[in-house]
Amino acid sequence: MTRSARRTHRTRPLQVAAVGAAALLALSACSSSDDSGSGSTKSDSSASSSPKLSGTVTVFAAASLKESFTALGKEFEKEHPGTKVTFSFGGSDTLAASITGGAPADVFAAASPKTMAIVTDKGDAVGTPSTFVRNQLEIATLPGNPDKVASLKDLTKSGLKVVLCDKTVPCGAAAQKALDASSLKLTPVSYEQDVKSALTKVELKEADAAVVYKTDVKAAGDKVEGVEFPESAKAINDYPITLLKDAPNAAAAKAFIELVQSAEGQKVLTAAGFLQP
Repeated sequence: MTRSARRTHRTRPLQVAAVGAAALLALSACSSSDDSGSGSTKSDSSASSSPKLSGTVTVFAAASLKESFTALGKEFEKEHPGTKVTFSFGGSDTLAASITGGAPADVFAAASPKTMAIVTDKGDAVGTPSTFVRNQLEIATLPGNPDKVASLKDLTKSGLKVVLCDKTVPCGAAAQKALDASSLKLTPVSYEQDVKSALTKVELKEADAAVVYKTDVKAAGDKVEGVEFPESAKAINDYPITLLKDAPNAAAAKAFIELVQSAEGQKVLTAAGFLQP
C-alpha cells in the first residue's frame, strides 16, 4: 500500500472498508491530489514538528550581533527554502523604541535585559524572553596599541581620545558600570549610539581607543587591537531574545529563535566571541 493510501486508510476507514482495490487506488490518487493542492504533503505529526515555512522574517537585533546573526540568517534561508531573513541592527534602546512605536518586526534580540524590558513592559513580547548569549567588554585601540593602553585606568590619560557608547545603550551602560566599580572618571570625546559606531571611530583613527565588546574587537580583525581589563567581569551583559506579539510571520520567527538557541546557533555565536548563557 502506498503512503498516500495508508493516509487515506487512516482518515477514511469506513469508506476503505466498503470499496474494492480499484476504487481504493482511485481514491488514493484523489487524496494525493487534494494534499498537493493544499500545500500539505507530510503527515500531521511531521507537519507540526517541521512546518513548511515561507516569507520574510524581520529581526531587530543589537548591533554587536551583526556578524553572527547575518551568518545565522543565511543558514536559516538555506534550511528553509522560500524564506528570507531581514535585519535591522542598531542600539538596543533605539530598536526597542521602534518596536513599541509600532514598527513591524518578528523577533527582538537585545544586548541587555534593561532594554528588553522596554518592549516587555509595553506588552509587545510573547512569553518571557530567554537569554541566549552573554558578552564582555574590551578596550579597542589602534593597531599596535601605540598609546600603550594596558588598563581601564590608562583611558583617563590626558590627551587620549576615547569613545564610549551612549549610557542609554547596553555597551555604554556596561562601560559606565565598569568605570564606577573602579572609581574612575572618564570624559570621552564622543558618545556613540551603538557599539559599531564607537568601534568605527577607532578604525578610522578618529579616536585612540573605545570601550566595546570582545565580539566587536574580534570581528574587526587587524583594524584594531584588543586590550582586556579585569573590571569587565563586573559588567557582563546578558542578551535576551523574544518573539514579538504582532509578528507578521510568527511561525518562521519561532524557527529562527530556535536556530539561535540550538547547538548549531550557539557554535556560531561562541565562535564570534560570545559567552554561553
